[in-house]
Amino acid sequence: MKLYPLLFDPIFKERIWGGTKLKTYLNKTITSGITGESWEISTVPNDVSVVSNGTLKGKNINELIALYGEDFLGKSVIERFGNEFPLLFKFIDAKEDLSIQLHPNDELAKKRHNSFGKTEMWYVMQADANARLVVGFKEDSNKEAYLNHLQNKNLVAILNEVPVKKGDVFFLETGTIHAIGAGIVIAEIQQTSDITYRIYDWDRVDANGNGRELHTDLALDAINYKKTDSKIEYSNTINDSNKVVDCSYFKTNFISLKGSFNWQKKQEAFTVLMCTEGDFEFLYEGDKYVLKAGNTILLPAVIAHLTLQGDATILEISI
Repeated sequence: MKLYPLLFDPIFKERIWGGTKLKTYLNKTITSGITGESWEISTVPNDVSVVSNGTLKGKNINELIALYGEDFLGKSVIERFGNEFPLLFKFIDAKEDLSIQLHPNDELAKKRHNSFGKTEMWYVMQADANARLVVGFKEDSNKEAYLNHLQNKNLVAILNEVPVKKGDVFFLETGTIHAIGAGIVIAEIQQTSDITYRIYDWDRVDANGNGRELHTDLALDAINYKKTDSKIEYSNTINDSNKVVDCSYFKTNFISLKGSFNWQKKQEAFTVLMCTEGDFEFLYEGDKYVLKAGNTILLPAVIAHLTLQGDATILEISI
């Protein structure tokens, strides 16, 4: 069976801070009022994405890698990551503030958890009035000052709170303290990892009066105590691939589609398209694909050219 553009069943995650925008804003078939995440493409153990379209329907990504190898992943991906799928793609609905947290780098994650680290980026798809993110420290800090503020429950006083609007992008290197604030829908691209060190959860408790686990000790050696500038500015040329992030783990471009765009790439790596607003379509070997806001599609490495048509904003991600 030949490879073709692949859609996957989303994997929904209920979170204490989740809401219903994945349904009302992105038309996801969630059934709870606290759904915080839609994992669009994942190979995290026990959460491996399954194809939802075409002749390969029902097969998961790991099976596709075993069957197709380089044709699926691409030569450059295999050279760097072997037969591991290196990225995780999500849509996130934060009805309430997420915990203040950070992620370890590759070295620490490998040593402690036998996992990749978690470098990630956020694209703000929707933001309520006065919505904000927590991203890093206001000024350079250190372990002692951090612990003092944490123990005195005024950690937020030394952290950088940033107002956000639709279209804003933030690139979060490992070790950066961060939190998604209430009232925001985000598209997230990250390394394949589910390792999070939660350091403060706004003193929340569940129905039984229990707070969520904190990872104070693990976080100490993982935090970047330097002030960081995580917001990314990018150009927005219509019907073009505008560079947003180009790091060692992934490359993300922004496409503002108006009408028709001849999309093409080298056959060295897979590409993922995440539709963040509007809708678009394309033909591939006689089959028509229609994607709307909240849809994600994977183009195997062997696919090198498509003509995209529509009125949409699209994140284009590759290695």
